[in-house]
Amino acid sequence: MGGTTGRTEKGPGKPQGDREAPQRRPRAEPASSPDGQQRSAPVPDGPDFTIITGMSGAGRSEAARCLEDLGYFVVDNLPPALIGKMAELAASHGGPQRVAIVADVRGGVFFGDLAKGLAELKALKVPYRILYLEASDDDLVNRFEGTRRRHPLAAAGRVVEGIQKERLMMESLRGEADLLIDTSELSPHELRDRVRDAFAPSKQQHAMQVAVLSFGYKYGIPRDADIVLDVRFLPNPHWIPRLRPLPGTDARVRRYVTEQEAYGEFMSLLRDLLDFVVPGYEAEGKSYLTIGVGCTGGRHRSVVVSEAIGAYFRERGLPVAVEHRDLERD
Repeated sequence: MGGTTGRTEKGPGKPQGDREAPQRRPRAEPASSPDGQQRSAPVPDGPDFTIITGMSGAGRSEAARCLEDLGYFVVDNLPPALIGKMAELAASHGGPQRVAIVADVRGGVFFGDLAKGLAELKALKVPYRILYLEASDDDLVNRFEGTRRRHPLAAAGRVVEGIQKERLMMESLRGEADLLIDTSELSPHELRDRVRDAFAPSKQQHAMQVAVLSFGYKYGIPRDADIVLDVRFLPNPHWIPRLRPLPGTDARVRRYVTEQEAYGEFMSLLRDLLDFVVPGYEAEGKSYLTIGVGCTGGRHRSVVVSEAIGAYFRERGLPVAVEHRDLERD
């Protein structure tokens, strides 16, 4: 998983070219915000939709199977122009209440039809969210070569060209995603865990879902992070022989890091920052927040800080998952 993303919410008509289903971005009611979208209205009773999209080979089918296991009615490759009809069916007596639609760029009029379909959901007051899956070019090439499948946009059979073309086409839609998952270094099992964490039933269904991910800069920045914190300024336990082989979850490593003067001042400032930005994210209707915390190898400092951030969110009653991506690496 590699880079940093900041996600902005735009209207559904603009595409051009990483618990019970969590609170959706409210879209059904008239807007009170400057861009014309309502942000914090309660989700009405009735069906809700999840649009599964993203790069070919990034795991859309795996995500769809996971949602199906969670009780979603999943429709693969439904033409976007028929999304409104699907919503009418779901709203009818006995219709499916949780619908997931897998959408890709194989249709030549994909973006125009998708914009119309999402506009119809809004008109019908059906809340929806967009789950966007992506992976690095190298990972996607390896997956296509491993399965010997043809990329849908690789007319001449060159997978790399198809990937580059698709990434350019999907860039605007990527920016609209409510949840972005970078599957570059995820196994199918790990991807299912991510999807399950985001969509499985929970008592905290209306709260923003928070993921805190520790990582090592030497292995790349997670591309699905909304906020990236670099804690390499803290003294490194790696240079303490007795601490070097221990993970950041060990009490001795945690004690060493937390007793540093810089740690206390940093955490105080960070808590102030989170106290300021988190209510704003919630007011804007953000359903998911991913915070990446990086140190050199991802085994010591970033792990300690990530656990502290997780505790911060738990104290405030927000659902949070803490993952240490590179803890087991050498």
